[in-house]
Amino acid sequence: MAEDLNGKIAAVTGAASGIGLATVEALLDAGATVVMVDRDTAALEKLRERLGERAIPQVTDLLDSASCDAMVPEILEKVDHIDILHCNAGTYIGGDLDETDPATIDRMLNLNVNAVMKNVHGVIPHMAERGTGDIVVTCSVAGHFPVPWEPVYSGSKWAITCFVQTMRRQLNKKGIRVGQVSPGPVVSALLADWPEENLKKAKDSGSLIEPTEVSDAIMFMLTRPRNVTIRDMIVLPTNFDI
Repeated sequence: MAEDLNGKIAAVTGAASGIGLATVEALLDAGATVVMVDRDTAALEKLRERLGERAIPQVTDLLDSASCDAMVPEILEKVDHIDILHCNAGTYIGGDLDETDPATIDRMLNLNVNAVMKNVHGVIPHMAERGTGDIVVTCSVAGHFPVPWEPVYSGSKWAITCFVQTMRRQLNKKGIRVGQVSPGPVVSALLADWPEENLKKAKDSGSLIEPTEVSDAIMFMLTRPRNVTIRDMIVLPTNFDI
């Protein structure tokens, strides 16, 4: 029997667009209260006005160490607990390694890997004290396959796959479920850096999925009975060729 999310409190990073926003909307539709974490203050305010009082803005810059460290405490000043943490924020770079630069590599690894680890680290004491919680991380099919046209991105997602699966084993003893959703290419701003020929090929062949198709998978994960953990759900466009 599916778990009821009505009355639950969730926090979603990268909440102002894409998969994050789709998850926010799905959780709200299910009756949850959602803290929308993003660095885009203006976007969060517009969303609060559109989505209503159960959508609570939290301005956090995950690339700023102090802001990232303060995220969980600041969320807990706005709500009395966190049932669900969806670590979704991330960035993308494609192309050969020698086509990028060290600063861009640092930014990607800091957001895709370090911020996720720090967000999970920050919420563990709170969830462990309550003896329950769900942590879902947006990974990628690139965390399961060495994609040759995106070595830095693929490397960051392989790191997160390892992290999520080790944390799943650590935290299940504390009543905390940990899993990841691994989409193929999603229609979002992240694909702006895709090599144009790859993006055109994907669009022309129908090899892209919508953010809502990923949020549907996340909602399935979150609504399983507590004795069930969906450790990783890979969601691909049917025509995607990896």
